Amino acid sequence: MPEPPGAVVVGGGLAGCEAAWQVARAGFEVVLYEMRPGTATEAHRTGLLAELVCSNSLKSVETTNAHGLLKEELRRLGSLLLAVAAENAVPAGKALAVDREGFARRATEIIESDRHIRLVRREVAELPDLQRTVCILASGPLTSARLHRSLDSLLGEHSLYFYDAISPIVSADSLDPDSCFAQGRWGHGDDYLNCPLDEELYRRFVAELVAADKVEARDFESARFFQGCLPVEEIAASGPLSLAYGPLKPVGLADPATGRRPFAVLQLRRENASGTMYNLVGCQTRLRQAEQRRVFGLIPALAQAAYLRYGSVHRNTFLNLPRVGSPVLEIAGKPNLLVAGQITGVEGYVESIGTGLLAGINAVRKLKGLGPAAPPRQTMLGALVAYVHGADPEGFQPMNANFGLLPPLDGPKTGRERRKEAFAARALEALDEFRDTCVRELFS
Repeated sequence: MPEPPGAVVVGGGLAGCEAAWQVARAGFEVVLYEMRPGTATEAHRTGLLAELVCSNSLKSVETTNAHGLLKEELRRLGSLLLAVAAENAVPAGKALAVDREGFARRATEIIESDRHIRLVRREVAELPDLQRTVCILASGPLTSARLHRSLDSLLGEHSLYFYDAISPIVSADSLDPDSCFAQGRWGHGDDYLNCPLDEELYRRFVAELVAADKVEARDFESARFFQGCLPVEEIAASGPLSLAYGPLKPVGLADPATGRRPFAVLQLRRENASGTMYNLVGCQTRLRQAEQRRVFGLIPALAQAAYLRYGSVHRNTFLNLPRVGSPVLEIAGKPNLLVAGQITGVEGYVESIGTGLLAGINAVRKLKGLGPAAPPRQTMLGALVAYVHGADPEGFQPMNANFGLLPPLDGPKTGRERRKEAFAARALEALDEFRDTCVRELFS
């Protein structure tokens, strides 16, 4: 592997692209390795950089929501990919959803055209000489088997895994328009299509979902699903009303045909800007393809649905960072090795972008002879990184951004919404100070 004068980034997903761009915008040369399309993965469909393999939603844009707060922090730090997401946004109510292909294509164009970034389409089987170059490992949850073995040799057997599931995508023109209605929850726009289920249909759907033929884990692996992304059939098996109070909850919706709230609702979210594709929200699944057509086809709007992508399950790899990491996304004892993205144990698109941004910032600090820096714990980014470093290494599982990660507020207790507003105000004040003292000088 040639040694660049700046940094090596392994992995061209969300975290790797964000990290590489941050290093490049500081004027350092970067070699970015991406194994696709030459080496495929179980979940990717294209050779584009920053491809979104699960949902096309980056979740809430409101700062009183943990994901919205994290987005605002990353915008203030100069995130590339949040800007690309804004360019390719599709209607999704109070969420930021993107045209999947448009987002990845634009990110690829920016990376490929950057004069400081050399993109190498090749699988990396082992990391570069860490004595002579800064490396950011952002190989993602679908790290290749050869690189996984190399990491085990380098770090000890600290890599864990869990199974992740993705939802089906269907063609818009194959839906029955008379069996669904456009409406956002609580009257917020009409960005979602809603497929209502009465109680009889709901209970039949749950029974068939639980009994359906599923893709099983391989004999030598136990199926340990990430709790934040359980297959819909796993949720259904936990109780007869678990879906009605979970991904099929009808709250905030009223069926125009009856004027009443349905017993349950399966929502469809636009997948691209032209509105030709829709994602089955919350219906990530490991059902076999024929069973997906049969079971989801029980819902009238989906009876003749054409599946553009079936739901599936894939193995995700992540490091036990509480054992091997540091609070600044360094690997302990290897200060020139930074990690970013889902391999750190964060879960979610924006969380991956955030760790990529921070790893890029700290790579620049190292290249300028400065020590690495961690955002304050009062920020969502800082709290998330502190969690994946400081969690109990026994049974460590990936974590999304959430307000429970933040230190308690001072003063008397207030209502829930007021607390969220206070958390956000404190976080953004701390973030601005971190940006002004630790980041701004790097890019001036």
